[in-house]
Amino acid sequence: MDVQATPEILRVFGELVDPRRANRRYLLCDIIVLAIAAVLCGCEGWQDIEDWTSEAFEFLRPLLVKPEHGAPSADTFRRIFARLSPEGFERCFVAWTEFLRQARGERGDARLIAIDGKALRRSFEQGWHKTPLHLVSAYAVANHLILGQLKVDSKANEIVAIPQLLALLQLRRTTVTIDAMGCQKDIAGQIVKAQGHYVLALKENQPALHDAVKKLLDEGILEGFQNLRHDYFEETTDDHGRIETRRVWVCDEVRWLKMAQEWPGLRQVAVVESRRECAGQVSTERRYYIASHRTLDAQRTAGAIRWHWGIENQVHWVLDMVFNEDQSRIRRDGGGENFARLRRMALNKLRAYQDPSGKKRSLRMKRKLCGWNFDYFLKVLAG
Repeated sequence: MDVQATPEILRVFGELVDPRRANRRYLLCDIIVLAIAAVLCGCEGWQDIEDWTSEAFEFLRPLLVKPEHGAPSADTFRRIFARLSPEGFERCFVAWTEFLRQARGERGDARLIAIDGKALRRSFEQGWHKTPLHLVSAYAVANHLILGQLKVDSKANEIVAIPQLLALLQLRRTTVTIDAMGCQKDIAGQIVKAQGHYVLALKENQPALHDAVKKLLDEGILEGFQNLRHDYFEETTDDHGRIETRRVWVCDEVRWLKMAQEWPGLRQVAVVESRRECAGQVSTERRYYIASHRTLDAQRTAGAIRWHWGIENQVHWVLDMVFNEDQSRIRRDGGGENFARLRRMALNKLRAYQDPSGKKRSLRMKRKLCGWNFDYFLKVLAG
């Protein structure tokens, strides 16, 4: 199968600043292509990448612009990705993801973007100073694409990283969901200014607003929302012996909230009541949210809230189980963050490829097939 380096990689990453001196042997775009290909085929570290590229290099030649120097060493990959600007690499990653989305013909006017953080448990610098690498990612739920990621010093600093990540994304006519950590006035204002909408979890980190919303909605439920404009949605699921009923009320009577005007775009408040029954035990929980949508639609709000956790199940869990991310010890300079970005690029590629035969395969099996079957690997890389 005669395939050259995928056009979007050469086009998007061609402008990335090379951190090496002018007398470098390998082109940066070739290094990136080889690294993505290696991670796609199961490599989990720099030595893995050297071993795999050395064994498969004759097959990989058509993918490279300048293949005459052979396979790079593990130290070459390690040095380049450690010194490569994470910020510059991220901008290219976001542009590449947008290229992928457009190539798939996905509509961008009804996207749900979930933002959440993840720690790489074994990426700490020293045994006595166990502060692992923490990343904040944005995930397009409908498109099943990781849109971007940024490193933060700790979970508490997600408040700083979220606005930086939002600034890199196209938010027009999207709905952004964030957990309580991101329930901040500045973040809400940034989303609205970018012509997007938000659904933000509300907890005790905003005590005055939380108490006011809780009182309004709890009293509304108790009194049947008399004289309060609202919408209601209910759904029940039965999974592994656990029956869960979710009841969602959305109300746009925010004039009763004194601090509502302080929050940019705040037009609705919502409550989700979850009743879980498992092995004869019953528990009930209520969670509260604020939203910026103009139209009352409890089903839409319920979907946004529920699918927010898709980033946990479809991204964080997959990265740990399929790519073994939690066990990675890569941590030198920007190496850990940049390798994490390679994993997300490989995951996007695996998700984007659909077998023409219609046969469904797990992500783990797709990744194994990339390593076993070079023709299959080329189809995934070019898909």
